Amino acid sequence: MTYTDVSAREPDIQGRSKKVWFAGPGACVVEMIPSLRSFTYDRDELMDGTAELRLDFFEYVSGRLAQDGVHTVFRERLGPISYLADYRPAPPFEVIVKNRATGSTMRKYPGLFTEGQVFERPVVKFDYRTDPEDQPIGEDYLRLLGVDVEQYRNAALRCNALLRNLLSPLDLWDFCLVIADDEEHGVVINSEISPDCMRLRSADGTSYDKDMFRQGAEREDILGRWTELMRIITHA
Repeated sequence: MTYTDVSAREPDIQGRSKKVWFAGPGACVVEMIPSLRSFTYDRDELMDGTAELRLDFFEYVSGRLAQDGVHTVFRERLGPISYLADYRPAPPFEVIVKNRATGSTMRKYPGLFTEGQVFERPVVKFDYRTDPEDQPIGEDYLRLLGVDVEQYRNAALRCNALLRNLLSPLDLWDFCLVIADDEEHGVVINSEISPDCMRLRSADGTSYDKDMFRQGAEREDILGRWTELMRIITHA
């Protein structure tokens, strides 16, 4: 089954950032939607060109992570904004790794940390994915649901260590993942990894992530910075 075959019909699943078509046992075709959204800053736009760059990043990083034993659902690219993936039902929670205090840490725990404070060790938290804004969920609730919390935590921390090394000299402040159970690998990364789901800074504080969008940057500036990011990590 090709991308052309499946995209001729309505997607089986459609969210804010992706369309998904089932494509045989254990497989699906994913098409990226060029959407950027920030609940906190009340900004939600379609921005042509961002989907291609998100997929460029995800494709490259998936290959590098797999070399070190951290697997994503990415199989192969089918087009500028589409790819073939393993289909793994997404759990209703995401895993967030924070190397610095920023974002929700500052909003939800005012007074405990300073903006940008470096954590001595990464903080891993779990958020229940619900509109309008994801909510923290206690690990004991997840254990009651049968989730192997430590396995998910370890996968997120391994991904964090590998990403920090890969993205150097840029500094990975935080990022979020969806992780799913997998018979072959135990767990896999079931979400895209891209500038849309992380905070990434240069030494002088320049943003290479969706914070540009949150802060009102225009399309051309975002595309230019994300294109530069690909040159940095691929050494092109």
